[in-house]
Amino acid sequence: MVPLRPAVLFAALLVALAGLAAPGLAQQVAFGGLKADPSLPVEVTSDMLEVNQETGEALFTGNVVIGQGEMRLSAPRVLVIYKQGQRGIERLEATGGVVLVSGPDAAQAERAEYTIDSGVVVMTGDVLLTQGASALTSERMVVNLTTGTAQMAGRVKTILQTGDE
Repeated sequence: MVPLRPAVLFAALLVALAGLAAPGLAQQVAFGGLKADPSLPVEVTSDMLEVNQETGEALFTGNVVIGQGEMRLSAPRVLVIYKQGQRGIERLEATGGVVLVSGPDAAQAERAEYTIDSGVVVMTGDVLLTQGASALTSERMVVNLTTGTAQMAGRVKTILQTGDE
């Protein structure tokens, strides 16, 4: 059995208890053993790339992996939207089954949108967050990579590990 980090167990317990007290409210949990730096360069690898100069977009398809510092995002399809009239990336839109890994934590969803300047990732559709042996599910999760926090909403569910098994 893998021992739970006290912070993860405490966060999972808070989520579960808060869910009993107020089931319609969003829940906040810690995300990532480290904070991401949105000023770091973004590295993208994929099987194919289509660039549209007129719209300022680039479409990466097939085994897309995006890295920024210690954060990794993978998906079958990622649309990169560049800043209008400026250098740099405005946001990334990943679809088709997305996996986000930051430090010891991992999250999965059908779709994710990462706004680079704010360091915020919004994941939607069957979200699964794993932290060690703990897991939480919801319909939507907003991850702030700058602060290392996540807020889950939409029927949040967790199973608490009690210890011996």
